[in-house]
Amino acid sequence: MSTIYLLHKPYRMLSQFTDDQGRDTLAQVIDVPGIYAAGRLDYDSEGLLLLTDDGALIHHISDPRHKQPKKYWVQVEGQPDKESLDALRQGVTLKDGPTRPAQVRMLGSPGVGPRQPPIRQRQGIATSWLELTLHEGRNRQVRRMTAHIGFPTLRLIRVAIGPWRLDGLSPGEWRSETLHAPRPANRRQASTRRTRRHR
Repeated sequence: MSTIYLLHKPYRMLSQFTDDQGRDTLAQVIDVPGIYAAGRLDYDSEGLLLLTDDGALIHHISDPRHKQPKKYWVQVEGQPDKESLDALRQGVTLKDGPTRPAQVRMLGSPGVGPRQPPIRQRQGIATSWLELTLHEGRNRQVRRMTAHIGFPTLRLIRVAIGPWRLDGLSPGEWRSETLHAPRPANRRQASTRRTRRHR
């Protein structure tokens, strides 16, 4: 049996518990001893981060061979057309090679609150929301993919990793789940929810 913690990492927070430059860290929002992040989320990205004290589970979640799909809501500058979205669906070639095909669709407003500080937005240029699902995890991949097709990312929120979803968590809040099998795809049971809001 293992316990996994689902945390909504706020914007401009590191995916670690210490920092020698005075930046915000996970220690400000979750106080469970002995846990570590299974994978990372960029300092300037928001959303789901998984943590546990089970080293085998961290390896299983983080190892690209297990191909845990990661779903993102992405606010981009401009309004991508079908050709641009099809390019993401087919895979684009970045400096470190071609990406795998992504699942992508346009979203209406996803109903998330405003970011603090607000996104950079140029006067007279509309923004759009995409839902993007990747089956790989390169450095800053989503941002590089949307820039490649000409629509820079303004805001990035990870909403799911494999079977785990951000549902109901505000920035800085977390909940725990008890896993009754060693692999995430198997049966699991949610524990009593515990949350703490990032201030």
